[in-house]
Amino acid sequence: MASTTRRLLLQSRRSALSLPARANPQYTLQWQSHSHSQPQRALSTTPARSARSRDDDEPQRRAPEKPKPPVKNSPEQTKAQLKAFAEDFRQIDPDYWKDAQRKGQTGIPILPNDDLLPGEFDELPESAARVKQGFWAEGEESMGPDEDYHADDITSDGDGVLQQHRYLRKYARLVAWELPLLSHLAKPFEPPTASTPFRFRYTSYLGESHPAANKVVVEFSPSDLGLAPQQRDKLIKLSGPRYNPSSDLIKLSAEQFDTQTQNKRFLGETIASLVAEAKDPKDTFEDVPFDFRHHKEKVFHEFPREWILTPERKKYLEAKRAEKARLEDERKGNGRLVDGQLVVESRLPLLEQEVPVLVEAGKRK
Repeated sequence: MASTTRRLLLQSRRSALSLPARANPQYTLQWQSHSHSQPQRALSTTPARSARSRDDDEPQRRAPEKPKPPVKNSPEQTKAQLKAFAEDFRQIDPDYWKDAQRKGQTGIPILPNDDLLPGEFDELPESAARVKQGFWAEGEESMGPDEDYHADDITSDGDGVLQQHRYLRKYARLVAWELPLLSHLAKPFEPPTASTPFRFRYTSYLGESHPAANKVVVEFSPSDLGLAPQQRDKLIKLSGPRYNPSSDLIKLSAEQFDTQTQNKRFLGETIASLVAEAKDPKDTFEDVPFDFRHHKEKVFHEFPREWILTPERKKYLEAKRAEKARLEDERKGNGRLVDGQLVVESRLPLLEQEVPVLVEAGKRK
């Protein structure tokens, strides 16, 4: 059997919280005298007096002398009630229990050493005020109580090093197992055709959020659009500084919208309006000259032909180096070649100076 304290705790957990009653009792007990039913004054044993007579008050109802006996059900009625209760319990919607488990509304865990009777307090419903976790915690699994701290856990710096190792090992696994599978998605290179003259370029930062990730750049050549020479010249003049005369390419970019799709759509509409304006025969811009001042050609310096080593030049340099080595060997053999190490070794003994010896002065008598 469970202890009395355990039963009281379980019963208080099972029942809802309630406030103490502050109303007057409905019945006056028989053992209470009339004087006790009157209000008492503070720090006094006599009843309080009022201007109104007590006889005018309605007489309080007294409790019956004999309490009514409790109603006892017959065994057949009890059996029928239990059967109806079991049937109602089976008809409960199982979604209700799943929703309760999802919200973390579970019974009280009972330890095996509590010595409770079988079937006693199997499932104790908790108060809604106690299990209420809020909207943001709805659906979270109950992690249970925290473990005891024994000061044997790894430090924050060590945890950071382990996290870095996990990060590197994750990409090492991707390199070993996922990257070889990309070869199945490889496609042979197909050069662009006349129907695809535009080349779009996107910028990706591999999942990171960056302001430049929405930028879209398009390049195309006016010669690939199938325009007449007069229309092509007009398109180049309308493009302005976005035309590169060295590569014959027009480069446009857009990044004012939030997504790459919107920026690409804006570039497509801009190109369509430029081509439509270039095909308009009302104004051909023939009196407007080309302005390529924005383009600065890069100067590429070529290696001078005179500096290229020819076979004759190589032979001349080899002969000159051999003659120089022969002259140095002759000067070394005749003693006319100055040897710096020999000069230092022969001159240092002459430059040595005697170290003065300090003598202690005599003491005065």
